[in-house]
Amino acid sequence: MSARQNLIGRYAADLPPGTLSWIGLRPARREPMVAVTSALALEGLGLEGDHRCTKTPGSARQVTLISEEYIGQIAHFTGRDTIPPGLLRRNLVVRGINLSALRYQHFRIGDALFEATALCHPCARMEEALGRGGAAAMLGHGGLCARILAGGRIAVGDSLRVEMPCEE
Repeated sequence: MSARQNLIGRYAADLPPGTLSWIGLRPARREPMVAVTSALALEGLGLEGDHRCTKTPGSARQVTLISEEYIGQIAHFTGRDTIPPGLLRRNLVVRGINLSALRYQHFRIGDALFEATALCHPCARMEEALGRGGAAAMLGHGGLCARILAGGRIAVGDSLRVEMPCEE
């Protein structure tokens, strides 16, 4: 276990579970997101049907996550009532869990095991999607990138639970 995993993991293990509330796949670059109720997470690749699944195997950005709570903050900062999840181009929307505490942690959704790898920073496309100031509104609220450590089926309504990695 890395020092970062250990430091944050001391507290993350005590988080109550969150819930997966939305799944989106990007069939191709710059194509609209397709909302689905379940997906197959492929170990080391990404979500089946998502264009990132065909990119570099082992990438630290196989899946992206954002929370409903972050989406609420982004809506507030952009002066909107709501923001459709697909507009933000993240694969998974969760609720009821502090995404910042998941960084560097292993977590399970449905049958799949993930590792949160990095912050998912907003890009210039968010200016197109949300209007002027959209990228700035997402700073600190862009979510996380993750890799898939063990594949399996995930579905809307599944819980998200932190798992401590095995000691070697």
